[in-house]
Amino acid sequence: MNIFRLTGDLSHLAAIIILLLKIWKTRSCAGISGKSQILFALVFTTRYLDLLTSFISLYNTSMKVIYIGCAYATVYLIYAKFKATYDGNHDTFRVEFLVVPVGGLAFLVNHDFSPLEILWTFSIYLESVAILPQLFMISKTGEAETITTHYLFFLGLYRALYLINWIWRFYFEGFFDMIAIVAGVVQTILYCDFFYLYVTKVLKGKKLSLPA
Repeated sequence: MNIFRLTGDLSHLAAIIILLLKIWKTRSCAGISGKSQILFALVFTTRYLDLLTSFISLYNTSMKVIYIGCAYATVYLIYAKFKATYDGNHDTFRVEFLVVPVGGLAFLVNHDFSPLEILWTFSIYLESVAILPQLFMISKTGEAETITTHYLFFLGLYRALYLINWIWRFYFEGFFDMIAIVAGVVQTILYCDFFYLYVTKVLKGKKLSLPA
């Protein structure tokens, strides 16, 4: 495992922990898109079904279990424990416009036409756009809490580092996964505007807002 994948995993884990702690400490999920969190839970569930069929390493298995557990814990906090604080009026992105096309694409473009491979491919495609309900929600409300922007930053950083990881593996291992790379590029592009606002506003102590 190279340093870019490791730091990417740690950035991803940091994002998830930041979000969970934010919700738990404030006893509120205000400003958090429950729809994005459901999509991420679906991403991890469909991607890590290989937990039932193979073992790669203790690190690999542990991270997969942590991602799945934290994803469903977040969904539980939003839709059950702190449901009264959930802002459903602004979390209105039509997720079927993401899930259905992504599902169709996974059937058409994959490495191997088998159930596990199609579901893995589906998870890769879906992850690239799963953050859209959250960004849409921020654009509707006009701003985001600082802690929420930190969550988004580390989530975007994770994907950017994974892109570098793919480049590293291509040059040093000869490994090339077009599906993962294209999806990673799409996901990183979606974060570009946010990254700019994060650096120019949040790091200077200002609130972040996205154009409506």
